[in-house]
Amino acid sequence: MSIVVVASGKGGTGKTTIATNLAQIAGLLGEHVVYLDCDVEEPNGHLFLRPDMTKNIPVGIPVPKVDDEKCTYCGLCADICQYSAIVCIKDKVLTFPDLCHACGGCTRVCPTDAITEVERTLGVVEEGLSDNIKFIHGILNIGEAMSPPLIRAVRAEGDKEGLQIIDAPPGTSCPVITAINRADFVLLVTEPTPFGLNDLGLAIDTVRQLGLPHAVVVNRSDPDNKIARDFCRERGVDIIAEIPDDRRIAEAYSQGELIIGALPEYKETFIELFENIEELLSTAKVE
Repeated sequence: MSIVVVASGKGGTGKTTIATNLAQIAGLLGEHVVYLDCDVEEPNGHLFLRPDMTKNIPVGIPVPKVDDEKCTYCGLCADICQYSAIVCIKDKVLTFPDLCHACGGCTRVCPTDAITEVERTLGVVEEGLSDNIKFIHGILNIGEAMSPPLIRAVRAEGDKEGLQIIDAPPGTSCPVITAINRADFVLLVTEPTPFGLNDLGLAIDTVRQLGLPHAVVVNRSDPDNKIARDFCRERGVDIIAEIPDDRRIAEAYSQGELIIGALPEYKETFIELFENIEELLSTAKVE
């Protein structure tokens, strides 16, 4: 199994465009492909791959529930909680499930077994099939802030063989770290703008801190604009594909169409991108 994560330092760079087209071309080339949309706050890979969904799995975390009849209000539960998800005030214990990280510490330290755990649903994982691609995505409940457990649940459903292509959340925060953890290769998508390159720099620092092999795809690239190439050269990172700033690509995107379907002349671009990734994966595994 190989795990390739498509990530970006900021939203709107074309990360899902690259991930979905890459998954489709890999499938056409005979790979066993699993596409995992871990951008659970706003998943949109399904708009392009259009899977037939066959499974719906609720995902939750255990949070504390206090039995007032057993509680002695000793405050040990509040002392151990690093997120203030449980607070002891005189003769009352307050719980804040939205803050809970499900560590279980409060249940372990309670001397009277007054604390039990109940399930709090965060969202769902849906699975389906798009042609020969296994499709998995997570949908976080509206207003929910705790996305990493749902991202882990999406990743846990991935097959243990073939090629996993993970569409990561944008940015460099905890959800992104959860999505790229234990990846074999990270493909960073950027756009040749000051904002895009600033956030690309943050993403490069993140994957290097984690020791993950990586390279860059420049989306909406202008042949006469050297800003992205100069930036990547200075940071010592390879650009392995450039997608032109082509209005027809934007039109296809707006209609939920894959680039390689709407504009077959771009198939070779994504075949070359896939082959470059395969080569870099082989090199990384040898090292």
